Amino acid sequence: MKDRIVIDLGQMMDEIFEATQNFGDAFKHGFSFGKPGRDNPFRWDENVDYYPHYSYPPANIFMKEDRTMVLEFALAGFAEDDIDLEFQGDYLALNAKAPEEPGEGTEVRYFKRRLKLKDVENQKFYVPEDKFDHERVKAVYKNGLLRVTIPSKETTAAKEGVKVRIVVEGDDAKEE
Repeated sequence: MKDRIVIDLGQMMDEIFEATQNFGDAFKHGFSFGKPGRDNPFRWDENVDYYPHYSYPPANIFMKEDRTMVLEFALAGFAEDDIDLEFQGDYLALNAKAPEEPGEGTEVRYFKRRLKLKDVENQKFYVPEDKFDHERVKAVYKNGLLRVTIPSKETTAAKEGVKVRIVVEGDDAKEE
């Protein structure tokens, strides 16, 4: 009996229930930025990947204050001519052909190998056409970093609506 492992299922279930309740509260109160707390149970964490996960090439995807979307890709060692970007509907597709390895076709023995360049095939990133201007996109490749800047579409001025007159309760009977 002294060699038995004891698992407290009650405590585990309490922790699961609490996590589920916190997530439910986030939906109830709406997701918002800022510090987590009683009024804001959801915390935006820049270390969490909210975008499709591609482990290669390393990428940063962020939005500037002026609502410009920026995608940065680390493509060191790739030739500019071997990188292809194109919009396919609401998606930006990235393709890149990796350079040939030195010594390919011969017997090579690495002492240490951490640099492994490989082809990038049809990686798609959601950039909705109704929100971002696909015609004014700018891509700059410098020092192995491809930086794609996609400006937001200018928002048109809100249409003028119909003004609703508010009256004090009891005054509406006088006007009839």
